[in-house]
Amino acid sequence: MSAPVAKTKRRPARGRKLIITLLVLGALLVAADFGLAAAGEYQVAQKMRQKFGLSEDPDVRINGFPFLTQALGGDYKDIEISAAGVPVADKLRDLEIRANLYHVRIGLSDLLAGNTKGGRIDQVKGSVKIKASDLNRVVNQVTPFTDMAIEPDTRTEQAPDATPTPTAAAVKLSGNTTLAGRKLRITAYGTVSLNGGKVQITANDVQLDDTSLAGLAEVLGVVKQALSVEIDPGVLPFTVTPTAVRVESGALTVEGTINDIPLDGNGG
Repeated sequence: MSAPVAKTKRRPARGRKLIITLLVLGALLVAADFGLAAAGEYQVAQKMRQKFGLSEDPDVRINGFPFLTQALGGDYKDIEISAAGVPVADKLRDLEIRANLYHVRIGLSDLLAGNTKGGRIDQVKGSVKIKASDLNRVVNQVTPFTDMAIEPDTRTEQAPDATPTPTAAAVKLSGNTTLAGRKLRITAYGTVSLNGGKVQITANDVQLDDTSLAGLAEVLGVVKQALSVEIDPGVLPFTVTPTAVRVESGALTVEGTINDIPLDGNGG
């Protein structure tokens, strides 16, 4: 007589259904969270396009997950706004503006309806980036340059004991130019500083790849004059007052901070 075959235990169907239901609900909640966040970002982009006078919607990202938790409390911890290729006057055509809005306080219904009238922001950090291409256009008014490059001046012999300040930084500029019928590669070292919200570039030390050039001192003087310029980057986002300038590879960045302002306030 053969032994009875043991029956395989199966997980109850009810348990499997519960797990599937929870997974589906979780996926729906995540999708709803991202959907609401996207709707909020769209409304902010529309308002900021009008506020900054842009030709296209800026990129807007409401940071932090889940969005619903922030929405229910009416406190959005960090809304990041950025736009590239922004023109100012005739000389600057490729500015990059950025603003981080910390603790934007506005109800969800008002946000989704685009009604930002009662919203407030605890703090805004705004910046404008001036790229090498725009600097090239500015200096071309004195002497034609091409392939302008911006880099921090990292030479250790440059004032090693100097205390850095937020309103000034050492800069290295390089580019090609033609002087006295000769094509030259120039490298200039100097400072970039803030002057009443404008960026002042001062070239102190200019080097050429051809030191045999006749009238070298005069040539160096022309190059210094061309590279010592003042640039007005316009008004920072939310009329932030510029308080710092930085030099990075390929650009000069002007930035500042302002506290406790209306989301829909006046200014650029």
